[in-house]
Amino acid sequence: METLFIADDEFSIREGLKCIIDWESLGFQLCGEASNGDDALAQILALNPSLVLLDVKMPKLHGTEVIRLARDAGFQGKCIILSGYSDFKYAQEAIKSGVRFYLTKPLDEDELFEAVNEIRNLIEQEKEHSENLNALKSRAKNVILYELITNTLSAPLSQDDAEHLRLIADSYQIVICEDFNKQDATAPYTFAELLKVTNKENNIFEHIEADNKDIVLLKGTHGLNKLAEFLANFEYRPLQDGSPMGSMFITYGRPVSSLEEIHLSYEDALTLLGRRFFCAQKQHALGYEDLPKELAKTSETPPHSGFLALDGDLFADFVNRFIDYIQSYNRKMVVETLSELEDTMMQVEDDINNIKLFLTDIYLQIREKMNQNYASAEIPFEANSTVIDFINNQNYLYEIIRFLSEQFEMIMNATGNPSRDTILDDILFYIDHNFTNNIKLETIAPLFGYNSAYLGKIFNKTVGESFNSYIDHRRIDYSKELLLENRLKVYEIAEQVGYKNVDYFHKKFKKYVGESPAEFRKRMDS
Repeated sequence: METLFIADDEFSIREGLKCIIDWESLGFQLCGEASNGDDALAQILALNPSLVLLDVKMPKLHGTEVIRLARDAGFQGKCIILSGYSDFKYAQEAIKSGVRFYLTKPLDEDELFEAVNEIRNLIEQEKEHSENLNALKSRAKNVILYELITNTLSAPLSQDDAEHLRLIADSYQIVICEDFNKQDATAPYTFAELLKVTNKENNIFEHIEADNKDIVLLKGTHGLNKLAEFLANFEYRPLQDGSPMGSMFITYGRPVSSLEEIHLSYEDALTLLGRRFFCAQKQHALGYEDLPKELAKTSETPPHSGFLALDGDLFADFVNRFIDYIQSYNRKMVVETLSELEDTMMQVEDDINNIKLFLTDIYLQIREKMNQNYASAEIPFEANSTVIDFINNQNYLYEIIRFLSEQFEMIMNATGNPSRDTILDDILFYIDHNFTNNIKLETIAPLFGYNSAYLGKIFNKTVGESFNSYIDHRRIDYSKELLLENRLKVYEIAEQVGYKNVDYFHKKFKKYVGESPAEFRKRMDS
């Protein structure tokens, strides 16, 4: 419904104008009225009505002056000038202010109806044209953004074009968002909500949908800082039920400082999207820091040379070591070799399906050897087809590694060494050699054949503190050693002992030591 404003110094005329025609049937409703020029001008600018019926001769300001001042202030609505005078000078002044209709009193009902009907049609045409124009501009901008991001622009953007598209910033970063729930066509979140920003006029980021992906171009220091803040909070806070991150996976490329380098950030994020298979359990984000250096492209992308190949030597090495450790019931080395296998697969440049096939062949070869060596043990292996289907249907590498761990533990139990009296010693040994990595109870427990909740209770009871507390103590103790060496800066020490967020490291250090890392170093140096 369009809005109508009436301005006339005579009350009876204003009332008559409200009733002279059926405004609602023409798509208009009254939003205000005024009896003098000053009040009319103020309300027109405040209400921005679609149509103004304006008397020429009013107290304080004439109608033609009102509409001229309103136009100068940016008012774009339509106007019908009403006058008891037939003097053409009023019509001339009205025409100068863009008024197409000038009606004389007493008004003819049919004449007013025709004028309002024509104005309504004109408004609808202008709206349709504006919507089409905006849609065309939006599509054109999206095409330019896509070509900029994918480095397929036929020519670099000029400074004027970049400014017109609001792309001028001191830094840029690409984020790709993917919904875990492929069946749900509508994402239960917006990126602005996740970052807690108001993206007015796309000042913080641009968003396009291309190649079945949501692509976000962050612009400026504020936008990049908001992403870093969001990722830091997410990393150190467990997901709550109903969290939008529960169904979302994001990748982000390196920050860059020019429009010409944006494609490098996009290529990082795109490559990481293909590495979702390598994510840890409940991991919902991968960043350029997680890219193997061989995959990190530069402006002169060199051929990949540092990748491992899925060859026969690599296959035989893992098979032979696993068989030796399983037969000697060396759970500690089985776990370490599984961890090495996982790390190795992350450094292989090959199709995910080929990696799955490689892991399947490792398992089947070990199974065949154990069946040969322990034919009387009746090891409860599942059918080959079942194992092949299971591994092939897993979405993540950690799921396959966990399956192998469970199978190797089952083999050791079935072949004569079910005792787990020393398992906690093996776990502590593993922690003491891996606490600088992002290790969690729920990822370690399956490697040793335990449910994470049960292992947590056993750990707490035996060691005298929780798993996380033990990890923190080991990290803090190691950080003290590094602080005393006085070689590294505090943020470098935080990263080296396993804390990616230096503020979180400060918080933990002060909790366990009673002072900040800098205060500790200063006190010990004095």
